[in-house]
This record gives sequence, structure tokens and C-alpha cells, in this order.
Amino acid sequence: MREAAFVKQNKEKWIAFEKAIALNFKTNPDTLADYYIQLTNDLAYARTYYPESKTLLYLNSLASQAHQKIYANKREDKNRVVSFWKYEFPLFFKQYHKTLLYAFLIFIVASSIGVISALNDDSFVRLILGDAYVNETLNNIEKGDPTAIYKSGSQIGTFLGITINNIRVAFLAYAFGVITSIGTGYILFSNGVMLGAFMTFFYNKGLLYEASKSVWLHGTIEISVIVIAGCAGLVMGNSILFPKTYSRRVSFMKGAKDGLKIVVSTIPFFIIAGFIEGFFTRYSNMPDWLAFSVIFASLFLIIYYYILYPIKLSKKHAGQ
Repeated sequence: MREAAFVKQNKEKWIAFEKAIALNFKTNPDTLADYYIQLTNDLAYARTYYPESKTLLYLNSLASQAHQKIYANKREDKNRVVSFWKYEFPLFFKQYHKTLLYAFLIFIVASSIGVISALNDDSFVRLILGDAYVNETLNNIEKGDPTAIYKSGSQIGTFLGITINNIRVAFLAYAFGVITSIGTGYILFSNGVMLGAFMTFFYNKGLLYEASKSVWLHGTIEISVIVIAGCAGLVMGNSILFPKTYSRRVSFMKGAKDGLKIVVSTIPFFIIAGFIEGFFTRYSNMPDWLAFSVIFASLFLIIYYYILYPIKLSKKHAGQ
């Protein structure tokens, strides 16, 4: 069937369904169900026979609006919060594992550049970390306590301050996706270079082991979740660059919504990282086994929840 004939044959029911959406589905439920079934059938047909057409863009947009309206008006289950963290988000996030890999690679490349630059240029660390931080840390090294900067301030004050700052950085990484993936890539890159320069600074002073034991107590979750927030920004940025069969507007709305869901998922982990930094990192004299137990437990938590558990849940869901 020619596209013009297809549109002529079905446009009346599409217009009727569009009006039903505008009226928040104040239509006979049976009629509404028929419209929706027919719309999805027409969408599948258009994808097959008119893959590059404006008709497909229109039907995609209409189906997306219907889906959003349906779920916006859906009654929420009492256990919705538990269900979100336990089932909904992990299943949802599985589709973005490749995007997470890209965010991770950007961060690793940037960290490597930070390491190489700091090894070959002594002034690079001051350029990236600032004179105030470097001078304070050098004074602490002379006093025999290189990580003393993490012991300043009250425990609760440090916890709240660090948590709020980390969440701000995460939302910044997401928000920069509005200027396409390049914006989020910049945030990931700058943080990666900073980490590489930071760790190399302690390496040059022969204190890498001691610094790592303290810094990675909270840094394991903190850095990992910044990468995940970067993934959220890339999701939104990619939706602008690569709309696929959606109109760019509809693609952006979907990407922004999906990215926001990802960045919101990081908030509890930033709270955990802030708690560790506020109440544990200051104890640099804790036994090595305890420090590394916390570090590896933190790493396992991130890998399991964001990578292994979604894969496991997806396979289980597919087999049902």
C-alpha cells in the first residue's frame, strides 16, 4: 500500500485518538482500547514499510504521548518505592549498559591523561587542583598526616556538605547533556583528569598506598556514581543527536526522562559515600583489612546493582 493511501485510510482514527489524549482519555474505555490497539498495529506497519517517513514520526509521537498519559494517571502501588529500586529501575537500566561503558571509557581516558600529564609536568597538579589545596596537602605531608584534610570539620557537617556537593556534580553531569553528549563528556573528562592528577600527586610523594587507603573509602562509590550520572547525561545528549524513528522533540523528552531516572537512582549511593567520608575516612589509622573491606564492599555494591543485577533480572524476566 502506498503511504498516501495508508494515511488516508487511517487518519480519522488517529485524529480521534489524538483528541482523546488531549481530553485525558475521557472516552469510552472500549473505544479507547480499540484506538490504542489499532495505533500500535499501524505503528508496526509504518516501521516496516515507511521507515524514513513523517508518518512514522507522527505515529511514534502519538504512541509516546499515549504511553505517558496512561502512566501519569495510573494509580501507584503502596510498595511503589520498593518496586522501583528492586525491579523497575534495574530492568530499565539494562538497556543503557553500553552507554555506561562509553561514560566509563571517557572517564578512564581522561584519568590516564591526568596521570601522564602530572608525571611529566610538576605544575600540572597545581593547575588542576589549585594552589590552596596543594599547599595545604604539602603542609599536612610535612606534619606526617597527608590525608588530614579529610579530618577537618565536624562529622555531620562533612557528611552533609560532601553529600550535597556530590549530588550537585551528578545533576550537573546530567544537565550538561542538554547541550548534547559533548557537554556531559566535558564533565566526565574534567573529573577524570582531576582524579588522575590527584592520585599522581600522592604517587610522586611516595604516598600512593596511604592516600588510596583513605581516599577510596568514600571515593569508590563517589567516583563510580559520577560515571553513572555521566551515563544519564549521555542518554539525554544522545537523544538529541540520534533521535532514531522519533521526532527530535519526542526523542529529547524521552531521553531527558530516562536520564533523570538514572541520576535520581544515584542519590542513595551519594548519601552512603558522604556518610563514609564524614564518619570513616577521617580515621586514617584504621587497620588495612578494615579499610579495604569497605572499599571492596563498596565496589561490589556498585557493580552488582548497576551491572550484574540488571542482567540477572533481565534474563529471569525474559524467561517468564
